[in-house]
Amino acid sequence: MARYIGPSCRMCRREGMKLFLKGSRCMTEKCAFERRGYPPGVHGQGSQRRSKATNYSIQLREKQKVKRVYGLLEAQFRGFFKKASKSKGITGEILLQMLERRLDNTVFRAGFAESRNEARQLVRHGHFLVNGKRVNVPSFLIKEGDLIEIKDKSRENLRIKDAITNLGNKVIPSWLGVEGENYRARVTGLPAREEISLPISEQLIVELYSK
Repeated sequence: MARYIGPSCRMCRREGMKLFLKGSRCMTEKCAFERRGYPPGVHGQGSQRRSKATNYSIQLREKQKVKRVYGLLEAQFRGFFKKASKSKGITGEILLQMLERRLDNTVFRAGFAESRNEARQLVRHGHFLVNGKRVNVPSFLIKEGDLIEIKDKSRENLRIKDAITNLGNKVIPSWLGVEGENYRARVTGLPAREEISLPISEQLIVELYSK
């Protein structure tokens, strides 16, 4: 399946804000957004001064921001929106809840990976079990009561070991019960909107797709 393989920092610069796509690196002086906080391209600095945002462009940028945070392509994102729009409740909030429930995001939120990109790669390589069964599909949607475990053979993986060591420095959402010493996390509830701290205005995305 196609995927974006370009520089992650370029996406942050395009959206004009840090998306924290590289985990803790984004908090250091090595962060490219800190050094070049203007859009990429030869006209980056100039376009930032000249451009006038329209309603459509604002809505589009909000959608692109969410796609990039969760590492989705357009077809994947549209599929999630379609499912959210058919569900009972507030479409925008349901959309974000579904994205939070992706296995790769859950692994990241549990602190088992440094970033969502790293979590996605670890899931694809089969390092995790869901309810005792190996799952290597990043888009797999977890549900309340699911148990996510790191495979026995994967517990010596350097990236996973580093993540477990640094669990104490990470903020774990209330819908996850993490047992670092046992290399597992239990889904104790569903993600609440207030726990998604990213600066996202999901209503703009709903308005975009409603046209």
